[in-house]
Amino acid sequence: MKIVGIVQARMGSTRLPGKVMKEVNGKSLLEYQIERMQQSNLIDEIIIATTNKNNEPIIQLCKKLNVAYFVGSEQNVLERYYYSAKEHGASIVVRMTSDCPLIDPEIIDSVINYYMENEYDYVSNTLSRTFPRGMDTEVFSMEALRDAFFNAREDFEREHVTPYLYLNADDYNIGQYVDLNRDTSEYRLTVDTPEDFKLISIILSDLYSVDKYFNLGRILEKLESNPELSKINTGIQQKKLGE
Repeated sequence: MKIVGIVQARMGSTRLPGKVMKEVNGKSLLEYQIERMQQSNLIDEIIIATTNKNNEPIIQLCKKLNVAYFVGSEQNVLERYYYSAKEHGASIVVRMTSDCPLIDPEIIDSVINYYMENEYDYVSNTLSRTFPRGMDTEVFSMEALRDAFFNAREDFEREHVTPYLYLNADDYNIGQYVDLNRDTSEYRLTVDTPEDFKLISIILSDLYSVDKYFNLGRILEKLESNPELSKINTGIQQKKLGE
């Protein structure tokens, strides 16, 4: 069994172009994310799934960090995931997007464990959200990914990879990993706008020098003791499927 973490990443972004390679203290957001994913105890290999459309900086970063990458379709991200996973012999796929530079490896592993312990086809911590945006983790079998690849027909299903699975819940064993102790979904720790980048920059600048692998708990402590910080991006609306 091989668990592969696949991150979709490209330079294009309508609200914050080039966001994945924007730097905080001389290091790109994508590098921070890779560094944190490498602390997972369960992921066997990380793959950055990009495209050949103006994404050379991403490819060069992967080469520099000795991280696997796959170049595929710009719009058909489902295809990109399927061939990335197939090429690298994945049994289980862990999906993350490249706008989560603060992703917590403990949460990644918790979602993977929940998937494996319950024999699900698909598990996420996003559909019933109790974690902040930016901690988003989806785990699914290679068989489920193959089903989606061959059967998804809608454009949004192919752009967003997993809707075919959770929108056809009667056909799959679907699980949701939630925090039973508290709901912190009001916080936004993803990067899609200049406001998001401003908040993430402050968090990284303040916490990374003390502990480069600071967890979500430490982030929440900072936000709760400095409530003005979360106001920086509190009005940002997440894009919906198909937008």
